[in-house]
Amino acid sequence: MPFIAALIGYLTKRVAIEMMFRPLEFAGLPPLLGWQGIVPKHGGRMAAIATDLLTSNLLDLKEVFARIDADRMTTAIEQPLLRAIDDITRDVLAEYHPRLWEALPAMAQELVVKQVQAAAPRLVRELMADIRENLDEVLDVKHMTVQHLTRDKALLVRLIRDTTRPEMAFIARCGIYFGFGLGLVQAVVWALTHNPWVLPVFGGCIGLFTDWLAIKLIFLPREPVRVLPWLTLQGKFQRRRREVARQYGELIAREVLTTRNLLDTILRGPRADQMVAMVRRTVSNAVDEQSGRLVSVTIGAPRLREMKEAAARRALALLPDTVRHAEGYLTEAMNVANMVEQRMLALTPVQYEGLLRPAFRQEEWKLISVGGVIGFVVGELQVLLMLH
Repeated sequence: MPFIAALIGYLTKRVAIEMMFRPLEFAGLPPLLGWQGIVPKHGGRMAAIATDLLTSNLLDLKEVFARIDADRMTTAIEQPLLRAIDDITRDVLAEYHPRLWEALPAMAQELVVKQVQAAAPRLVRELMADIRENLDEVLDVKHMTVQHLTRDKALLVRLIRDTTRPEMAFIARCGIYFGFGLGLVQAVVWALTHNPWVLPVFGGCIGLFTDWLAIKLIFLPREPVRVLPWLTLQGKFQRRRREVARQYGELIAREVLTTRNLLDTILRGPRADQMVAMVRRTVSNAVDEQSGRLVSVTIGAPRLREMKEAAARRALALLPDTVRHAEGYLTEAMNVANMVEQRMLALTPVQYEGLLRPAFRQEEWKLISVGGVIGFVVGELQVLLMLH
């Protein structure tokens, strides 16, 4: 009986763990006959909780962007930037001032392009300074993170599961130990009574109690409590804070707050108009600066405005591919993983618990109830085997 009780404890824990994360989509006959993993089912709410924790406690985007050195950024994208300027200059002047451009010999055209390219480092510095100063206006990181985690349910599951594998294994092991202990009591009661209800009732109790206790032991006690000179108790998740912080920071940097995702949000997100306006302003200033030397006064103000607009449009179109050449430098410079890790280590125990606790709290009672039901059924099977 103790060994079967240990098996009940283990099986109920494994089922509870899998029910947290799988399946990603509802399986069965909706709305009641079936199941969807708790984490993917409540993905939007959990993504919002994770994002609130990330943006309020773990990440300072202004500090992250302040780490970017405009000169090193320019060096990283130098070749694609020069090619982009070459293409934009030639195409725009050929379209909006064809007579002047075609009249220039090849060497003079090259000189014109080189003069515009020479201003590139200063333009990059100006644009970076503009972005830093108006970061909240061009980047909605909350929207980006929630949308990304909600759209990719597998990523949300991975974010929680990969950082809590030891806790999940701990829950399963607890089922064995607690189940065996309760099974000893079960065996004594059965020997004294031979009541057929003893096995299913004890099986249900083993499933309920061990599920409940295992979940509690992940988080509590939050602070180390010395019970005996050689025994100190602390929630396993709390005890593993340094390791979890490192894993969580790496996952966030690698899967969520990537350079590509940030750039895509800046250029195509809900506040993309602000970034477009910045690029247009920078390009317009560059055209004004060069127009005295490069553009005849006969072009006229309306035509000059059209030329600025065309240059800005082409600059925006080429910007994503140009900046992607700096992904390696940007990832290293921003160092999101390290910031998340260090700030997570500085959280209070309650704040830190909030990283994982929502994954359990919403439907914790269902997981515990399933453990009880499975335990009861296995206990009833025990009765049938023993009586036949």
